[in-house]
Amino acid sequence: MLLLIILWVGWCAVHSLLITATVRRWVEHRGGLWLGLYRIGYVVAALGTLLPLLWYTAHLPQHPFGPVPLWLRGVQGLLFLYALVLFGGGLRVYDLQTFLGLAQWRAYRAGQASPPPTFQARGILRVVRHPWYSGGFALLWALPELTDVTLVSRAILSVYLVIGALLEERKMRALLGEPYRAYCRNVPMFIPWKFGR
Repeated sequence: MLLLIILWVGWCAVHSLLITATVRRWVEHRGGLWLGLYRIGYVVAALGTLLPLLWYTAHLPQHPFGPVPLWLRGVQGLLFLYALVLFGGGLRVYDLQTFLGLAQWRAYRAGQASPPPTFQARGILRVVRHPWYSGGFALLWALPELTDVTLVSRAILSVYLVIGALLEERKMRALLGEPYRAYCRNVPMFIPWKFGR
């Protein structure tokens, strides 16, 4: 179990470190191919290290906490639907080309500067600041078969999602200033409870 904790905490720490302002400034200073491949490399590295870790976690001996009550299965079903809504809403407002690094790579190939970060409070972003993080929380706890292993993994990933959201907001405040701070004051971080405002 200790190795599992070390691996998950290590993965989360490295994943968070690679998107810090310090690393970003270093990449921007290097420019050129470094900047063109930075985001793609980040995505590939994240997935390439996550998949073996998921496989390892799934193949550990696990001790279930017992049968899941029917009412809890209902809650898990609602959480799963909630996650689908938020992931779908995020897909409609996020620029996936930039998220995956494809836009930055094309800009490098064309000899142009990488597109600057943009932000618009539209769609799902009008009711929740981090739809994918919120959906990630819901999906983690909607999954069946709660065991000693999955409990530890989900708890670590839940903390990681909070840290990731805080790091992202710090970056956005530095880039956009007061307009983004005002947005944060008016729109909930994870739970969309201000519908209609």
